[in-house]
Amino acid sequence: MSGAVRTGWAPSTGPAAPAPARRWRRWLLVATALWAVLLTVLVWVSVRNDPPTVREQRSLDQAGPVVDRAVGELARASGAAGLLELGPARVESGCRVTPFADGATLRREVGVLAPAGTERAVLSAIADHLPASWRAGVGPGLDGPELRADAGEFVAVEGRPTGDGRVRLTVDSGCRPVGSGYVPPPAAAPGPEAAALTAALRALGRPADAPPELVTAPCPGGAVARTARSAAGSGPAGPVDALAPLAGGAPLLDDPPVYAYRAGPVTVLAELTPDAARLAATVGCPA
Repeated sequence: MSGAVRTGWAPSTGPAAPAPARRWRRWLLVATALWAVLLTVLVWVSVRNDPPTVREQRSLDQAGPVVDRAVGELARASGAAGLLELGPARVESGCRVTPFADGATLRREVGVLAPAGTERAVLSAIADHLPASWRAGVGPGLDGPELRADAGEFVAVEGRPTGDGRVRLTVDSGCRPVGSGYVPPPAAAPGPEAAALTAALRALGRPADAPPELVTAPCPGGAVARTARSAAGSGPAGPVDALAPLAGGAPLLDDPPVYAYRAGPVTVLAELTPDAARLAATVGCPA
């Protein structure tokens, strides 16, 4: 065989890594890093500026003022003569925000006068006087008409009859992280509701010396709705007829064991049972 090398053929030097492939991978790594930085910036901006999209993004301390303002809106929408009582805040723990995080729920209630047969009309009138952004409406429920509304920040509002001449409106935060906890509205100085409550207690022969529990809610426009509450204690109270002179013979509600009447700007509500008595006196929001 001849040892001559054929002309026109280059000797083989082995495979070489193509330079374009290395450059492509390098640019891919750079682009991935830039994309990660961009996503981090977008998330940071979103957390700082975007509104929450789910309830779990707002803690209980953040939802508290929304719940309190909603109670004030309901008090105004109910009218001074229709509002019977502002309920205190109830914080219930033990719910689960996620499978790994505990939470709590904040609820407040508002009692409104609704004589038998007027429940739907009362709920509809309240819905009509709520902010348009709440999208309030009244529809059929399991036990009668129901009001439903959205007070914003994932705070739900519901209302339904109680069957004793009243409707109960409920403001519910849903289960949320506790955060720093619910802080009630600042205490307000007692007004005419305290005097009306004292007069009712004395008429029933109950002790009137203990300071009442004062429950408040901010009204739209800056005023404050107030309820003075007294758990008059166990044992029978005087007959409901003892309140008739204070009612001027014209009670708003006389559906035993519930009795309600107006005393000037104050609505007094009494629940009298053979074993206990509970009274509340309320001043609502200005019209």
